[in-house]
Amino acid sequence: MSSKKSPAGRPPASAAEAAQRLATIVDAAEQAAASVIDEAERQAQQRLEEARDRADRIVAERLRELADELDPSTPGERRTGHLKPVESGMDDGEIEPLAPRRSGSAGARLLATQMAVSGADREEIAARLRNGFDIEDTSEILDAILGPEE
Repeated sequence: MSSKKSPAGRPPASAAEAAQRLATIVDAAEQAAASVIDEAERQAQQRLEEARDRADRIVAERLRELADELDPSTPGERRTGHLKPVESGMDDGEIEPLAPRRSGSAGARLLATQMAVSGADREEIAARLRNGFDIEDTSEILDAILGPEE
């Protein structure tokens, strides 16, 4: 009789030992595969974040370019906002009550706000409100949007 030997020179193992070795090899392969998948997911997430950052920078730059096209500044001109900051005369902790409904329609307020954002001055907005909405006293709307006239 000839006895078969394993490649390592040992006699063949029992089926249980072979199954145990096979299970160990499969476990090691699964762990290696999981490690590769985790690394690939980490790299994909990093590239996605980099792409988002790059896209955000491109969009911000394009918006700046469009804003400059809409409202170009002359050389040496310092850009400033058209709106005045709102200053609260309230003490800390004091709650301001809801203001009563002011005169003027919502459409007039919307138009005045849009004009202010686009750079129109107080007189232009007042003229448009008087002519387009028949509002005689525009000061309440203008004060609410632009702040009180100094």
